[in-house]
Amino acid sequence: VQLQASGGGLVQAGGSLRLSCAASGRTFSSHIMGWFRQAPGKEREFVACIRWGSRLTYYADCVKGRFAISGDSAKNTVYLQMNSLKPEDTAVYFCAQALSYTEHPSDYKYWGQGTQSPSPS
Repeated sequence: VQLQASGGGLVQAGGSLRLSCAASGRTFSSHIMGWFRQAPGKEREFVACIRWGSRLTYYADCVKGRFAISGDSAKNTVYLQMNSLKPEDTAVYFCAQALSYTEHPSDYKYWGQGTQSPSPS
């Protein structure tokens, strides 16, 4: 499985941005697609995840109500819609795949390259 993240960029505080993560290879309904982020000098932290088959979603408290994760099975792509962005949301964002629900980065087997976003101005 290969994951390709995209969509990073510069945005003003309070603005919105959507990240995409395209997965190549076979995915199963039980698989979890997650988004993580890592700011300079900080540990990688869980942002959100979605279960392919049921579309169940989970969010970190710090992004609840502002971020939304969704998936398009036909395109094998997961999205992270980020609204009401704050300066503290600035980080490198990574998408990843796990076999079952987890918020721990170490449990995710496949990782995409990071995308820098957002960078509120």
